[in-house]
Amino acid sequence: QVQLVESGGGLVQAGGSLRLSCAASGRTFSSYAKGWFRQAPGKEREFVALITASGSNTDYADSVKGRFAISRDNAKNTVDLQMNNLKPEDTAIYYCAGARTTYGTRRADFYVDWGQGTQVTVSS
Repeated sequence: QVQLVESGGGLVQAGGSLRLSCAASGRTFSSYAKGWFRQAPGKEREFVALITASGSNTDYADSVKGRFAISRDNAKNTVDLQMNNLKPEDTAIYYCAGARTTYGTRRADFYVDWGQGTQVTVSS
């Protein structure tokens, strides 16, 4: 069983930056794609970014493209999400998700492993 643990959330002013990190257990970390999703109060969970197993390909939601960057370190079993120029509408609980394939998709139901989430709050 893969365990994912997010960290790095917090309160930041609009225009600021945060870096989220997801630490994963398991020997097969480098074999699978990872994604970040978020869920705001009263809204459905939505896709933010994904990275393939090798790290060679990434994908972003249009709402974060150019502001967020996903990366991974397979030697350390971590996946990070650098968030710049944060906006109040980025406020949500952010979840790390693990697929069981080398590629990922934007669909939340494609992912098998989930972390407990970390709160990101952006004040205006």
